[in-house]
Amino acid sequence: MQNDKIVVGLDIGTTKICVIVGRKNEYGKLDVLGMGKSVSDGVVKGKVINIEKTILAIKRAVQEAEDVSGIDIKVVNVGIAGHHIRSSIHRGSITREDGNDEITVEDIDRLANDIGRMVMPAGTQIIHKMPQVYTVDYDDGIKDPVGMTGVRLEADFHVITADVNSINNIEKCVKRAGLDIENMILEPLASSLSVLSEDEKEAGVCLVDIGGGTTDIAIFHENIIRHTGVIPFGGNIITSDIKEGCMVMQQQAELLKTKFGRAIATEASENEIVSIPGLRNRAPKEISVKNLAHIVEARMEEIVDLVHAEIIASGYEGKLAGGIVITGGGSQLHSVRQLVEYLTGMDARIGYPNEHLGKSKLEHVKSPMFATSVGLVLVGYRSLDERENRYIQAKAMNQNVYVNQKQKAGKKGGDFFSKIINKTKSLLIDDFDENDDF
Repeated sequence: MQNDKIVVGLDIGTTKICVIVGRKNEYGKLDVLGMGKSVSDGVVKGKVINIEKTILAIKRAVQEAEDVSGIDIKVVNVGIAGHHIRSSIHRGSITREDGNDEITVEDIDRLANDIGRMVMPAGTQIIHKMPQVYTVDYDDGIKDPVGMTGVRLEADFHVITADVNSINNIEKCVKRAGLDIENMILEPLASSLSVLSEDEKEAGVCLVDIGGGTTDIAIFHENIIRHTGVIPFGGNIITSDIKEGCMVMQQQAELLKTKFGRAIATEASENEIVSIPGLRNRAPKEISVKNLAHIVEARMEEIVDLVHAEIIASGYEGKLAGGIVITGGGSQLHSVRQLVEYLTGMDARIGYPNEHLGKSKLEHVKSPMFATSVGLVLVGYRSLDERENRYIQAKAMNQNVYVNQKQKAGKKGGDFFSKIINKTKSLLIDDFDENDDF
């Protein structure tokens, strides 16, 4: 049963590596059985740059998750992100032999497989190929063509590619940490499963996942993924700005950002001062919260402007009734929602991964910074495209019908031969009895 299935998500992020162990309960909600996290020293902007450090960080996070959950972790759903991610639209088509036959799930699979075999730029590999809309002969704009009739089946596919070396490095780290990969998923797509509602995806919504090294974007419209993008700036660049602007240590800059940082400088008090311990034999350093807010606001404005430019380039700016949903660790910055609304003119909210979660003793898992990790677990139970779930069910149903028909045919055949054998036996017995009379 699916409810007995235990799924593990592995988020290899720029600032942290997180492992979440989950299982669906009787109400269809996800119960988090355990979680482990460790500092990510070997990843920069979503790319693994130090294999050994990343392996050790994965092992530490896995060990912690195993200790909490009591589960021996062997297989994981792993996320992939980074500025090397590219998305594009490609059109595929197949010609069917008989246009009077209904289009089947097998036809959909054949069309998708043809897209998977197309020639890609050197050094890249397809990680997702998701259909947008289908065309059957001359009828276009079809979301689900199964059951229709026609000769030519076409579709626009949203194809997402990643750098081969980045994929290989992730696979190497995971396998050398003693784990197998079940699925590799683009991280903003995983986050969308945990923080977006079906109504938002139908109405049109832009997910903005502000991580440590990158800001990931996923745009949905009519419940279909339409655009993905990666901006090479995240929370770490803000920390670096504070470090240089305030002349403090990296750890101090991170604390200043999370505890006193504001995305809108006018909300900061002119007279508020934060005292930072000085280096050895040096006096404490005083930081103006107002000046700190100016540093944070300048960088956040740049990130939000880039997000807005990505939305405009996608062609869906005026079609997103669901507005913008901000998640990831960067979404916890004070006043970030108001800044996004002001700069884009669109409604915004903070995305928490609690809609699909059941009761758990690990309440902090409901923080936006764990949206991707929770989404990676949900991938084990749900598809990124709801149509795929229907296709899988249809194929399973067809398979069951085929098996049942074979069993019935076998039973009928067995009954037929049994009757012949029994008839033959009865004739032999009658013949034997007649010979006894002589």
